[in-house]
Amino acid sequence: MKRRLLDPILLPARVHAVERPAPRLRLITLTGPALTGITWQPGQHVRVQVAAGPGALDWLLGTLRTYTVWNYHDQTMDLMVYDHGDGPGAAWARTTRPGDELMLLKPQGTFVTAPAAYHLFAGEETAQAAFGPMLRTVPAGARVFARLEVDSPEERLDLGSGGDVEWTYRQGRSAASAEALVDAVRGLDLPPEPGMAYLAGEARTIQLIRRHLVEERSWPRRAVLTKPFWTPGRKGLD
Repeated sequence: MKRRLLDPILLPARVHAVERPAPRLRLITLTGPALTGITWQPGQHVRVQVAAGPGALDWLLGTLRTYTVWNYHDQTMDLMVYDHGDGPGAAWARTTRPGDELMLLKPQGTFVTAPAAYHLFAGEETAQAAFGPMLRTVPAGARVFARLEVDSPEERLDLGSGGDVEWTYRQGRSAASAEALVDAVRGLDLPPEPGMAYLAGEARTIQLIRRHLVEERSWPRRAVLTKPFWTPGRKGLD
């Protein structure tokens, strides 16, 4: 691997395996002794050095891309990567193979579950990477509501959740400003008191669902956590 100025703040790791759990998703497993003992909360992400940086900036850090941690244990970390576009992150995800070496930052982020009367999840394909590990941490017996939208059944991941979970399918329609997903949340028969909501995926759709919860259901803003991953013309919004 090429050495860069800020490499000392990064963790070295090696690609152990690459799988395709869904047509546009790659599960990339990383291993290495530097991953031992790090702190991770389900829902957090890491930033991975995927390519050279632009121009003279390459000597500093290279090009980083953000990926959600699907699972972590001891020296092994799984990243769930959504395959889209033609940028350096997409090129890395499509071409990386077992044995490849890389550098990454420690897990970070505040998009994690919090104690609540109940939990509401809403998002599309890209949200599954965060929702899977978050749902696994919801205490047994806690009430869960989830409304998830993907293009087709083949895009679904096994999120391992009980509760009130429903999927809808776009079948080629745009995931941006997805009124069908907003309507699915609007149609939920939720308890009268607010819970905690976790909204992830396309930015415009997140804004619409957040507005519904805050303005139509009178939820406090602090009870709605958002993580926009993309919007038309832009990627990597976090």
